Amino acid sequence: MKMHIVMATAEAIPFAKTGGLADVCGTLPLMLAEQGHKCSLFLPAYRRALSSHAQIIDTHISFVVEIAGKSMAARILKTSIGPAENPVDIYLVDQPLYFDRDHLYGDQHGDYRDNCERFCFFSRCVVEAIERLKIQIDIIHCHDWQAALIPAYHKTNFGNLAWYSQAASVMTIHNLAYQGRYWSHDMSLTGLDWTYFNWQQMEFYGDLNLLKTGISFADYITTVSPSYAHEIQQPMHGCGLDGTLRARADRISGIVNGVDYGVWDPSHDQHLPANFSIDNWKQGKAACKRAMQMEMGLPPSETTPMIGLIGRLAEQKGWDLVKPLLELYVDAFDAQWVILGNGEARFAHSLAELARRRPDRVAVRLEFSDPLAHRIEAASDMFLMPSRYEPCGLNQLYSLRYGTVPVVHATGGLIDTVQPFSPSGHNHSGDFNGQANGFSFLQYDLESLKECVSQAIDTYSREPQVWDTLVTHGMTQDWSWTNSALAYETAYRRARELAVTKE
Repeated sequence: MKMHIVMATAEAIPFAKTGGLADVCGTLPLMLAEQGHKCSLFLPAYRRALSSHAQIIDTHISFVVEIAGKSMAARILKTSIGPAENPVDIYLVDQPLYFDRDHLYGDQHGDYRDNCERFCFFSRCVVEAIERLKIQIDIIHCHDWQAALIPAYHKTNFGNLAWYSQAASVMTIHNLAYQGRYWSHDMSLTGLDWTYFNWQQMEFYGDLNLLKTGISFADYITTVSPSYAHEIQQPMHGCGLDGTLRARADRISGIVNGVDYGVWDPSHDQHLPANFSIDNWKQGKAACKRAMQMEMGLPPSETTPMIGLIGRLAEQKGWDLVKPLLELYVDAFDAQWVILGNGEARFAHSLAELARRRPDRVAVRLEFSDPLAHRIEAASDMFLMPSRYEPCGLNQLYSLRYGTVPVVHATGGLIDTVQPFSPSGHNHSGDFNGQANGFSFLQYDLESLKECVSQAIDTYSREPQVWDTLVTHGMTQDWSWTNSALAYETAYRRARELAVTKE
């Protein structure tokens, strides 16, 4: 059965992005449209969205939302992406006082103080706009806390809108650590009755929790990998919501994010000095490695393994382990390290000092550059992702396609996508090495990370046939969005089945 799926999100490429949420919400609708579904997407009309060079038109749909004692007008703008025969309609909720700002969520002083009000307004506008646009909706798919009020409006029949009876709601958790938690009096911004401010639905230790609201009211819940779906139901990774999630365990599944191989594929990546595929990866990666050594000021060497790291400099990404690993062992490892990222000053200062002390071993760029990220993926022999937790992760998937062997902490989506090699012939799951494509460590500590990196370097240097097998396993795997879209179709059907069950 073909469906009309409406998504609500705070980010989507090419309109607005701070992280992986934008990649998912900008790509998944296109993949679903390829399967024959009709997709629409709602997004705030941020300043950067309005300057995205898209052809944006006025729908002439406007209305007023009463919020925080004010009458705030909303105007619905429209553009589209994708093929003309089945485009994805993009609806932008326009209110300059809330969204005409330099950044999405905050500035150098921190989060915007009215973020709760801004995204309550956005959610209320989405449900009203669907009605006024007369969208024949089957699924309302809400992403993260910024859109998490919508399942509550749907389930409580807020505003008595006709489309509620036609649709089922799906809530996707991209990172449980970000919950939209605000003080209790912000409950009035939602427009919902205070009876819903209770420990089972919207209240969280005396505060309003928007993500908990979405989890509690949605017909179905997804997150971005099967292992993360299990982990967040346990106290260690549940961020205080593990009990809420366990209570709805029969409505939760994990779906690994896909990769857009139109962008991330070394055979046609325009950012690379040399393109390559599985047929000529040794020559192609060698050329990319030589170019990277020259670009970063590292000594030219074909045999020294290059280890890439890309991403936010934060504890969640494992930098509290990487920092002492490099400080203590950079002289002991026969490897070159190429690092790209920005974030916490304590990590940035340490990396800058390491690069100054050992410019022959460590090259650092404290910024974010998408073209450089592509070149690092192609040039590196291995890619390190020691994340403390990782809901899905994308860089390990990019690495696999680029013939770059991932070295990861066994958590979340990294468990589901990296099958570890073990000299004993078994990986952590007890499976034989037939599909091994990387290395992983179980305990989150410095010694375990050191042993894992040492094993990867030793395998690269001493067992070239094993290394070649790991590379080819990774390059031949399919982590495309097509497979993820099929899994979301299943989730949507399950949501529709559950929506008819009265809770």
